[in-house]
Amino acid sequence: MKSECKYSFQEAQLRLESFCAYQERCTREIETKLFQWNFPKNESDQLIEYLKTSGFLDDERFAFSFVSGKTRFKKWGRIKIRFYLSQKGIDKDLAARALIEIDLDEYWNNLLHLTKRKFSETKDTDQWQKKSKITRFLASKGYESDLIHDAIDTVFKESN
Repeated sequence: MKSECKYSFQEAQLRLESFCAYQERCTREIETKLFQWNFPKNESDQLIEYLKTSGFLDDERFAFSFVSGKTRFKKWGRIKIRFYLSQKGIDKDLAARALIEIDLDEYWNNLLHLTKRKFSETKDTDQWQKKSKITRFLASKGYESDLIHDAIDTVFKESN
């Protein structure tokens, strides 16, 4: 037995407008919200189309905003960002275009900052143990292994 819709079409439209106006959203987030509200598929499609044509919903704008925010504030690497974009249903080509917009100097500085911070926090005296902990931490942040090794080498050289 399927339960009733939580909101009328107009109520849902107003709530979704507010939801999208609060922060950038992607189509999958709206679909999930409508599914939770037990909204019929045809009305869900109409609402999504309305949000897109009204400018409330734009996956491209979402992808660029997501990449920018996660790079600047969370200091995530490209691997983690790409994974989360795919989880949000963003097309691979669109994700690739958004990832290209990352400023490489800022990206490297983020990586160095995280490496230095983890270097100072890690109490291991064994150099190999310390490097492996830093490597695992940076990999969990989504950075590429070649850049991780370069950053670790740079920080260890500076510390000697």
